[in-house]
Amino acid sequence: MIVWINGAFGAGKTTTAREVIELIPNSTLFDPEVIGAALTHLLPPKRLAEVGDYQDLPIWRRLVIDTAAAMLAELGGVLVVPMTLLRQEYRDEIFGGLAARRISVCHVLLAPAETILRERIADREVPPELPDGEMRIRQWSYDHIEPYRAALAAWLAADAHLVDTSTLTPYESALRISEAVRTGDAPVSDIVQTPEPTSETLAAGVLLFDEQDRVLLVDPTYKAGWEFPGGVVEPGEAPARAGIREVAEETGITLEEVPRLLVVDWECPVPPGYGGLRLLFDGGRLDGAEAQRVLLPGPELRAWRFVTEAEAADLLPPVRYERLRWALRARERGAALYLEAGVPVG
Repeated sequence: MIVWINGAFGAGKTTTAREVIELIPNSTLFDPEVIGAALTHLLPPKRLAEVGDYQDLPIWRRLVIDTAAAMLAELGGVLVVPMTLLRQEYRDEIFGGLAARRISVCHVLLAPAETILRERIADREVPPELPDGEMRIRQWSYDHIEPYRAALAAWLAADAHLVDTSTLTPYESALRISEAVRTGDAPVSDIVQTPEPTSETLAAGVLLFDEQDRVLLVDPTYKAGWEFPGGVVEPGEAPARAGIREVAEETGITLEEVPRLLVVDWECPVPPGYGGLRLLFDGGRLDGAEAQRVLLPGPELRAWRFVTEAEAADLLPPVRYERLRWALRARERGAALYLEAGVPVG
């Protein structure tokens, strides 16, 4: 499993993590800052200049997942990860990717009072070899207090096990964390995700419409971007039935009839993905009362909304949008279409 120690910049995560690995048997420290530093040597300066924080690089988030999984495969035991995560979508992507590898994550938040946090930032040691260390370290920490405060109010406090470290030393904080992990007071994150595929997959999505003919999109917690209700077809399962099952699991809506096929799209493999067949079905129109009863019963989805085709273009990844666009044309014409990478063939 992973014990992820979150908190504002300057909250003492790394110092506390070093104490935690002395208290939790068979535990190892993994600091994702190392990956960020490595990317400064691996990526072109132009690409690095496009982002203000290496966390905004998809490759950083992917490497954090892959490295953590590789370390646990090599070492076993517990990985202690001190890393600030203030954007919920990044937390969802990383924790969801780990869940896909059957790795449990215990999310802990170091939460000193803000006055104490500012004092600790002011007293933070700056490496002498960094001539601009004051700006790069202390100012960075000060600048991120407000984003931390916003995340704390919006989602972070409810998501993580809080440890008020205002009056605690790093060792005392580590004791609180190790005890909470041991007793289960710090619960495992409930983000779920099916295992990552090892070959091509068959997936079924279902389009549901409101009375204005807007289509329902959902926002998964475990990957970036909006999506249609649906998922991977299980072995021995009929694709249309898989779509019905996924709609019920994700939205709470029970489809009484087998949905009509709109699109068969072959998604070409793009490493690290394997591609496969993607089917879209027409789940029909929901009346006003049904549309208002859409639920998000599990931890897989963050939000839902009905959107026009134009609005979907701003939310969906390009290939997924093309799949939707042609599915809507097929719905209008009453005939299913065969696509390859979102483009009609034949």
